[in-house]
Amino acid sequence: MLKRIFDISISLVALALLAPFFFVCAVIIKLTSRGPIFYRGRRVGKDGKIFLMHKFRSMVVDADKMGTDLTPQGDPRVTKFGKFLRKTKIDELPQIIDVIKGDMSLVGPRPESPMYAQHYDERQKRVLDVCPGIVGPTQIICRHEDLILKDKEDPDKYYIRELMPKKVEIDLNYIDNRSFWLDIQILLKSFFVVVMVKSNRDSIHKLLDEKSIS
Repeated sequence: MLKRIFDISISLVALALLAPFFFVCAVIIKLTSRGPIFYRGRRVGKDGKIFLMHKFRSMVVDADKMGTDLTPQGDPRVTKFGKFLRKTKIDELPQIIDVIKGDMSLVGPRPESPMYAQHYDERQKRVLDVCPGIVGPTQIICRHEDLILKDKEDPDKYYIRELMPKKVEIDLNYIDNRSFWLDIQILLKSFFVVVMVKSNRDSIHKLLDEKSIS
């Protein structure tokens, strides 16, 4: 209950404060590329429920029909302004709407696409026992996932066999140790990672060997 009250309170305040910024982003998106302002991607939420997650559109229209659900660095489907949105993670901010709706939480495991979630084994399905989050431990550790996928011959195969299992382990560790205080720490660390930290590919692979952000 405390987590839900916190989620709604912070999200409503953030939405009110960010409204002018959202308007500016919306105008730029409409002026620089054809298509809607928001992308609503199918994601797997709590208890396996499918919901439509809001993001500022950073790719060309019908990008999902042109390739994988993954977005390696240098993906030609990403628009010019979309590169900025994705690099700064601003494209994720509209998920505040999903938090208010109850489909997401501010902090939790990142929601996966049904295309990849169908490969969860029984143990991995425990990540669906909690509400997915805008930010979470994998959002911090795998911040530059696009770099990891960039040179892979088959990004989907690599993601399903190598990267996704590691991400799930990180999320399961979060679930086993979650608390209100840990959520606050993750929110603060997420801000630090997005705004302050510059990582290279070597540091990313080193971080992926970790099972906790604490």
